[in-house]
Amino acid sequence: MTVTATSVDGSDQVNPLAPAPRRAWLARLLPALAAALLGVLLYVSFPPRTLWWLAVPAFAGFGRLLRGRGWKAGLGLGYLFGLGFLLPLLVWTGVEVGPGPWLALVVIEAAFVALVGAGVAAVSRLPGWPLWAAALWTAGEAARARVPFSGFPWGKIAFGQADGVFLPLAAVGGTPVLGFAVVLCGFGLYEVVRLGVELRRTGAVRRPAAAVALLALLAPLAGALAARPLVSDKAEDGTVTVAVIQGNVPRAGLDFNSQRRAVLDYHARETERLAAEIKAGKVDRPDFVLWPENSSDIDPFANADAREVIDAAAKAVGVPISVGGVVKRDGKLLNEQILWDPVQGPLQTYDKRQIQPFGEYLPLRSLIGSINSEWTSMVRQDFSRGTEPGVFDIGGTKVGLATCYEAAFDWAVRDTVTDGAQMISVPSNNATFDRSEMTYQQLAMSRVRAVEHSRTVTVPVTSGVSAIIMPDGTITQKTGMFVADSLVQEVPLRSSETPATKLGILPEIALVLIAAGGLGWAIAAGVRGRRAGDV
Repeated sequence: MTVTATSVDGSDQVNPLAPAPRRAWLARLLPALAAALLGVLLYVSFPPRTLWWLAVPAFAGFGRLLRGRGWKAGLGLGYLFGLGFLLPLLVWTGVEVGPGPWLALVVIEAAFVALVGAGVAAVSRLPGWPLWAAALWTAGEAARARVPFSGFPWGKIAFGQADGVFLPLAAVGGTPVLGFAVVLCGFGLYEVVRLGVELRRTGAVRRPAAAVALLALLAPLAGALAARPLVSDKAEDGTVTVAVIQGNVPRAGLDFNSQRRAVLDYHARETERLAAEIKAGKVDRPDFVLWPENSSDIDPFANADAREVIDAAAKAVGVPISVGGVVKRDGKLLNEQILWDPVQGPLQTYDKRQIQPFGEYLPLRSLIGSINSEWTSMVRQDFSRGTEPGVFDIGGTKVGLATCYEAAFDWAVRDTVTDGAQMISVPSNNATFDRSEMTYQQLAMSRVRAVEHSRTVTVPVTSGVSAIIMPDGTITQKTGMFVADSLVQEVPLRSSETPATKLGILPEIALVLIAAGGLGWAIAAGVRGRRAGDV
């Protein structure tokens, strides 16, 4: 309804201060609401749900919203899409510390999605736009994985595809190629539907546009099918029997850190229970045992009682144990994996290299302290970073180590394999995050890594879910949450390298260059259009 006023001459005039017409208001609100809901749809495609295929229509809808719009609209709609996706995905980050850090993290991470939205809107008028748009999404993920504070790759599209048909592409080019394929398929789906509607309305479509749309939709699926031979769980270097220990914790949450001796005792007790089962002939004796991160937050090099507990557990089971410890050495605090032999004691160590900001170290400590001195008490002393890849040689078996948070970073897993790892272990501590989806999201990462590098991956976790994953990404055993348990299994060892392992960062660089090329083309076309309009 339009509001009018009567002038002195009796004519009706539109009041410029009147409310905007309802249709115009809805025209602005509906795309914004749709962007947020499509982000939620993308979140629903992630673990613990197995609805991986929902990522395709989520990106199809995102493409529909952005195509033909200006970059400013793309920026806003992209931000809302990012909020809809990341707010529920990362809610676990506020489980124990309240909503402040969770909301701050999402606000920052969604800004990257906003920039991608602006870029997608800009390239959406180009021929073959799904290619440029999907590459821009990959470029956005590449940026998120590096800045700020060394990056936060959580929410990479690849990590939602552990149960999907696209998974074999991880072996081709890692998480960048896997994620790119999913996004390209989504944008291709929208373009096929759009051209179908155009064909029905006009009776004709341009053949090149139709070919590009079909290629964008079908090429990722064809590529995944062609990559299937790269996925194998066959042993190349024999097999090894491993035991994964989940000792559990007395209580979940941040209070976990005050229970250090109890947590160590729990893991030793579960190992001794396993030793009794081995002695009784109920399970096979493993070649080695894997404990989780933080299974001994008491430094066994400085505390004799902790050393005695670990040594007794190793002697009871009769094989080496990889222990997750917190160690002080040369004034440095280290998150360390320690290979503990039942006869010789500690033999090898690995210091975590990708440490977690605001969890294991506090960026901008002086600034944060000036705002609220209590906030700095959350991380009283910063952990130091390790410098060398973690590969333990355990009786001739090379075991690569990527500790917890490191599993999210491509480089931190890959260089254990290029350094000779025949299998990978991802020791983790998820007790801080209670029964949230975090542990399932992280488990999915390990499944993708298994296929990416064609390696068995073990996931020993303090409180669940611990698992054994075959090189084809299949989980063969797993525990429940907040229970004490052990998993024993013979697993294949492999030494061949997938294309993803060999190529490393190169596929990601190629996709970023494609994104830059498309964006440059769009900007140049816009400049030429404005100049032509000025003539």
